[in-house]
Amino acid sequence: MKSIFTLFSIVLLLGSCSKTPKDYATLSGTISNANEFKKITISNRSGYTKEIKVNDNGTFSDTLHIEEGFYRFSDGNEVGNIYLKKDNVISFTLDTKAFDETLKFEGDDADRSNFMVANNLLQEAYLSEDLFESSEAEFSKIFDKLEVAYDSLKNNYKQLDAAYFENLDKDFKSLQKSYKNYFMEKLEMRKLFARGTVSPTFSNYENHKGGTTSLSDFKGKYVYIDIWATWCGPCKVEIPFLKKIESKYHDKNIEFISISVDDARRSGTMDKAHSAWKTMVTQKELTGDQLFTGTGWEAKFVQDYKVSGIPRFILIDPNGNIVDADAPRPSSKKLIELFKELGI
Repeated sequence: MKSIFTLFSIVLLLGSCSKTPKDYATLSGTISNANEFKKITISNRSGYTKEIKVNDNGTFSDTLHIEEGFYRFSDGNEVGNIYLKKDNVISFTLDTKAFDETLKFEGDDADRSNFMVANNLLQEAYLSEDLFESSEAEFSKIFDKLEVAYDSLKNNYKQLDAAYFENLDKDFKSLQKSYKNYFMEKLEMRKLFARGTVSPTFSNYENHKGGTTSLSDFKGKYVYIDIWATWCGPCKVEIPFLKKIESKYHDKNIEFISISVDDARRSGTMDKAHSAWKTMVTQKELTGDQLFTGTGWEAKFVQDYKVSGIPRFILIDPNGNIVDADAPRPSSKKLIELFKELGI
């Protein structure tokens, strides 16, 4: 009897200790200097999305019913990458004041996520704003160096399988192609709109303050133009920076103009586009001269400057000549440097 009882007890013990894989991943962590959004959003290219609440002390924890693969997370302002897999328990810490530099993962498959952090830092080191001001030969040389550095980084993570790197390698090639295409566009613009070239003009755009406005109204002053739309995320990111710049230079020899290309293609009708523009200018208390083309992307001024993406910033001198047809954004320190160079 004793031996039978003992065997039965062992069977029960083994059964109670066996682990059933969970059909979800557990994610937790701590965010220092968490922003006002008090949440992070997890998403992927297949349409999965989930918001996780961040507590007042910066901690968070939740379960994610996901398929294995690459995901992105955002804290409202910045974006990071994470690798998730069912039954994994993973966490990360970061300080929003130095997002990429402080982001660190621990737990199951943490090295897969940490590789992406290291890769992002590598790209930041090589792909600076100055890249697009270089020559074609210099551009190619920088990307060649980045590719060597990328391969070297992969060698530091030999524990990761080839299948893991397959998608990342494709992303690298896609990044290279995108940067190359954008660089060639910038190069073409440098040729078409060289500094000192007479700028295209616009006339009688509706001004949110009332009446109409033409570029000729600002002759004798520098003009910094923001071409934007109410639905454009990157455009809205620049708004606080633009307002700050406008405030700093309000008594200088420069005018700030924002030209909306809202139109029926995005809004459904031109009336709705016009209403969206008026509403946002009022609600966001946008400063400077807020103008509406009335024809969106088809406006001749927009076409003449070959605007294919927004936001697009243009700087024109007091004589109506081009200073920079693709000027630095308000969030870029290069804009202030340019203003100083011009003596504004």
